[in-house]
Amino acid sequence: MKSLIIVESPAKAKTIKNFLGNEYFVLASKGHIRDLPKNSFGIKIENSAFVPEYKIEKERIPIVKEIKESAKNSDKIYIATDEDREGEAIGYHIAVAIGEKPETLPRIVFHEITKTAVLNSLQNPRHINIDSVNAQQARRLLDRIVGYKLSPLLGTKIQKGLSAGRVQSSALKIVVDREREIEAFKKEEYWSIDALFAPNIEAVLVEFENKKVEKLSIANEAAALTIKDALKDKPYIVESIEKKTRTSSPQPPFMTSTMQQSASSLLGFSPKRTMSIAQKLYEGVKTPNGISGVITYMRTDSLNIAKEAMSAAREQIETVYGKKYLSEKPKFYTTKSKGAQEAHEAIRPTIIDFTPEIAAKYLEADDLKLYALIYNRFLASQMANALFESQSVIFASSKGKFKANGRKLLFEGFYKVYGGNDKDALLPELKEKEPVGLKKIEANQHFTEPPARYSEASLISKLESLGIGRPSTYAPTISILTSRDYINIEKKQIVPTKIAFTVTELLEKHFPNIVDSGFTSSMEDMLDMVAEGKKEWQVVLGEFYTPFDELITKGKKEIQSVKIAIPTGEKCPECGSELVLRVGKFGEFVACSNYPKCKYTKNIGKAPKKEPVKLSVKCPECGGDIIERTSKRGKFFGCSNYPKCKFISNSEPTNEKCPKCGGVMVKKALKKGEFLECMKCRYKPE
Repeated sequence: MKSLIIVESPAKAKTIKNFLGNEYFVLASKGHIRDLPKNSFGIKIENSAFVPEYKIEKERIPIVKEIKESAKNSDKIYIATDEDREGEAIGYHIAVAIGEKPETLPRIVFHEITKTAVLNSLQNPRHINIDSVNAQQARRLLDRIVGYKLSPLLGTKIQKGLSAGRVQSSALKIVVDREREIEAFKKEEYWSIDALFAPNIEAVLVEFENKKVEKLSIANEAAALTIKDALKDKPYIVESIEKKTRTSSPQPPFMTSTMQQSASSLLGFSPKRTMSIAQKLYEGVKTPNGISGVITYMRTDSLNIAKEAMSAAREQIETVYGKKYLSEKPKFYTTKSKGAQEAHEAIRPTIIDFTPEIAAKYLEADDLKLYALIYNRFLASQMANALFESQSVIFASSKGKFKANGRKLLFEGFYKVYGGNDKDALLPELKEKEPVGLKKIEANQHFTEPPARYSEASLISKLESLGIGRPSTYAPTISILTSRDYINIEKKQIVPTKIAFTVTELLEKHFPNIVDSGFTSSMEDMLDMVAEGKKEWQVVLGEFYTPFDELITKGKKEIQSVKIAIPTGEKCPECGSELVLRVGKFGEFVACSNYPKCKYTKNIGKAPKKEPVKLSVKCPECGGDIIERTSKRGKFFGCSNYPKCKFISNSEPTNEKCPKCGGVMVKKALKKGEFLECMKCRYKPE
């Protein structure tokens, strides 16, 4: 008899199959097998108890059937989903769906998908952690409660299609608050006095007439010119030269948030793109020794490193760069993240010999960029500190003092792995008390700058610092804010839309907890306590639900409608007021801005429906005509006898049959031109 291993990802299943012999089945659930229903609330609330009505969706039924049949032919069933709350819950629901007791099935976990890690996990199984499952259930139900009850209220009071959520609405308020700061900002004028001393040393005024010059000390042009005139004809000497050595320490290896931030800043990747590539690197890619996961689990808030990995990194540093580039002692890092899962590891390469140089032969361009970022950051974290000499020179006259700064790299240390990130800014050799020539002096105008808009990277950093969300939520939060048109990404900056202000203002007034970062963070703490077995998940739901539901009931009656109206530039034919575009139950329409006094409206004409194109090809299943159709996802080909006949193809069918299996041959295209391929067996004629 074989043993069955159940994972959630087909790519993960494929990689694990490569490591194990024929005595194992490895199947993928393709994510959650059971979940709350898509089109209904899905939670029964009886006697202060919250009962989720989990459902197996139609598309998941064949997967469940396949797992059940394999389970019958297996002497042992292992749950091998990811080691986080979501993975624990997926494993729990798989067990329930196939009729097994979740608490009895062996559960195996690994932070990296390598042969050693997988085989070791099979020798050390545990059971599903019910506390983690309950923490995930609590989060899922909290998010459903907020989304299902608050989102429709926003639709009736503001505009159809809006949504609200615990994390997303709190994140949106952070973005909106920053935009408010920018709008309220009033710039201040200030001036600097800048000089150029011989031979070519740039310096800035730091003291005038025995008073320290701060950033905003010189407020206007008149004051600046007075100071400039007082300084320009004076003799100057080198009053002092100060040299200090300082060290620069490497950063710790990546966790989810810092990886997303660095990939955004250095590679221009969105958080969603970063996580997609990281998932691929974790689940398995080509290496010199076959398919293997090349990084550890990418959803983590821990900075722990396995002893074996740390030893391998230190050996690699000494071999490649020499002993002087190795830190004297192993470096251990701790995270400041609230509720960090310290049992997990930081994100690191799983095969230290799989260097970016070797990886370049196996990985696609973007995959390689992220892998190199992860690899180099991990290696650098165990390297020696960089050593700098900072230089500071004061040029003085009877009226004022100027300061020039320089820096010299004495030992590159961990910068060796990055390749010359910091350049020297050297000052020439000078002697104290020697005279120095003033070549040029200028008064330069400046204005204070408003606070910068958040980038995706800085917003993630802010969310992390406030304890809002967890590693798995950062990328989806930004994605949903974008998809709901609450924010736009312009030149890497997050800009809130008009609707974002309207939604945030309504929530601030009537649902302050939903947008309060402190409350959202405290809810994360409650979920952490559930995961640790210190809090009952039903209690957490009850404490949130009762006051929230009261606010929903109150809001339905008391919140005034603030429907968004977009001016059209046209006048109402009945009263002369401006016509505006509104969104109603049945879509967009034009109405008078003087409503309810004037009730004029008109529908927006829809574009004529495109007629389907009939091909000279017969349906291989019923003999009907094949028709070219268009959906939201693009062009496809289907039978004219739909819904009686369900034949469908994304590629254009032909009347030719496959010489191997008799299947339908379809047209496909590459840059080199069109070719034929069998829909069934993928046969391609020469």
